[in-house]
Amino acid sequence: MSPATRTDLAAQARSLQPRTVALRRAIHRRPEIGLDLPTTRDAVLDALADLPLQVHRGAGVSSVVAVLDGARSGPTVLLRGDMDALPLQEDTGLAFASEIDGRMHACGHDTHVAMLASAARVLALRRDELAGRVLFMFQPGEEGFHGARHMIDEGLLDRTGPAGRPEWAFALHISATLPSGEIHGRPGPLMAAADTIRITVRGRGGHASAPQDALDPVPAAAAMVGALQTALGRTVGAHDPTVLTITHITAGTTHNVIPETALMEGTIRTLAEPVRIQVRELVRRVCRHTALAHGCTAEIVIEPGYPVTVNDADAAARVDTVAGRVLGPSKVAPMPTPIMGAEDFSYVLEQIPGALAFLGGCPPGTAAAAAAPNHSNRVVFDEHAMAAGVAVYAGLALDCLS
Repeated sequence: MSPATRTDLAAQARSLQPRTVALRRAIHRRPEIGLDLPTTRDAVLDALADLPLQVHRGAGVSSVVAVLDGARSGPTVLLRGDMDALPLQEDTGLAFASEIDGRMHACGHDTHVAMLASAARVLALRRDELAGRVLFMFQPGEEGFHGARHMIDEGLLDRTGPAGRPEWAFALHISATLPSGEIHGRPGPLMAAADTIRITVRGRGGHASAPQDALDPVPAAAAMVGALQTALGRTVGAHDPTVLTITHITAGTTHNVIPETALMEGTIRTLAEPVRIQVRELVRRVCRHTALAHGCTAEIVIEPGYPVTVNDADAAARVDTVAGRVLGPSKVAPMPTPIMGAEDFSYVLEQIPGALAFLGGCPPGTAAAAAAPNHSNRVVFDEHAMAAGVAVYAGLALDCLS
């Protein structure tokens, strides 16, 4: 990527800002959840319609895959933007706030879509500089629906034939609690694996005045919460970050009836597959034996979630280098540690060397530490940061394919 290209990219991304903002706001007003996003998909198709792209719709999910062929032959680079929203009632007061009750783009995926569409436009104008092709991945169902896995199963990575399988894959994720326009990333584990646990404790119901005649599942469930935390600290080493959180406990219907069952739900977050397997077994063992100690039984269901998001070291370095060139070195900040959230771009990174990085989007006039975070019904993103994202997306493709 030449020095002129580096300078021009930022300016070109800024020139497209009205188009980027308009698409983002249109998607923000009509948020959709899960794998079926027809309105969002159509907005993407409209945004790409005048570009020289090969566009493919998903068969079983509302995905869009677009391919831009460069002027010369060469490898393929994949760029991802996720499209789905969250089941949340928006409370931002924005003029373009969600028009659909109980749905909100609270994780910034609307900005991801708009940035990737504008990056496609930048790169289409620079086809002569590309030796290879760019695969644009517009993905539904990131928020717990395994959308990336569905797209891979539908042939995403082989869309341009076996010889055109991507050699690199990149994604950006906006964050309202990072300084606007900055790129934050790291090599190695970036985000955690996430598993869901559901535990049904079964006892024998009865009258609350005579617990000796029943088998009360409530104290058994309560004992499990503490026992799990104690066992975790005595099983997993301090050098292996792990989070086990029980988030939901429900039992009974009224004050004077001992229920027959109690339900607990929670999450396991780990940064290494061996630890993930170890903690799953810990949950099964502790819950089963704690229930038995109270005369009850426990049914334990562990639903596997997303794998660990692991950045390839070379790809992570490339993100830092490109962002430094396009935005300036002061806009690149290394992350000292991973975070325990999860991302289904991990499915792509299991197969293709690549990296995910965070784009700061803290709103103007707000300290990053005080900003409402992603997944809050009050989260607001600085739209000016999107120009930085467009430039970095385009810069990564040009750097890989120049």
